[in-house]
Amino acid sequence: MRFILPNIRDKQPLPDHLEGAPMDKFTTLEGVAAPLKIINVDTDMIIPKQYLKTIKRTGLGKGLFSEQRFKDDGSENPDFVLNQPAYRHSKILVAGDNFGCGSSREHAPWALLDFGIRCVISTSFGDIFYNNCFKNGILPIRVSQADLDKLFDDAERGANATLTIDLASQEIRGPDGGTVKFDIDPFRKHCLLNGLDDIGLTLEKKASIDSYEARLAERAWA
Repeated sequence: MRFILPNIRDKQPLPDHLEGAPMDKFTTLEGVAAPLKIINVDTDMIIPKQYLKTIKRTGLGKGLFSEQRFKDDGSENPDFVLNQPAYRHSKILVAGDNFGCGSSREHAPWALLDFGIRCVISTSFGDIFYNNCFKNGILPIRVSQADLDKLFDDAERGANATLTIDLASQEIRGPDGGTVKFDIDPFRKHCLLNGLDDIGLTLEKKASIDSYEARLAERAWA
């Protein structure tokens, strides 16, 4: 009896939601930080359920905080921070404790990234949201409450005061020269610095995978 193995070298195209440009590298980020002084911001607040029908990572920025950004008639809520002129193009979000809690929807970091936010700073995060950020090129930074209060003060100064996030040095620099150090897992740091998501990490092993597949194809099965 002969067993026929599938030819694993006949690779199928990736699904649409996995195709596209590689994850952008995160080295140094300088930009306006929006202060979101709300605790327990859950993923349903970040991206409401009506936006979960798609599996594409793009186009979700319009749904980011939509129930806070827009009134029932569809007009903008001028009181919400991301609608204020100074923060419309924020790259950094300074948020209250337990950011990203709730359900595990990966659409939450997709929406943040599509809006243009590459870094979220808080005292703590929902575990699943925290992990998903790294897989999508967003840097979540945990700081102490004292440091968060300082960063809120900086962020509330608007477009005239930018923050700089230096991942290599693991340092946040404020507009007046003050610094805040932060910790990060070395492997996650490596992935962000090199723009490696799960697919990118696999492709780093391409030579080994190709060699294994070649050896497998040469084996005789009887």
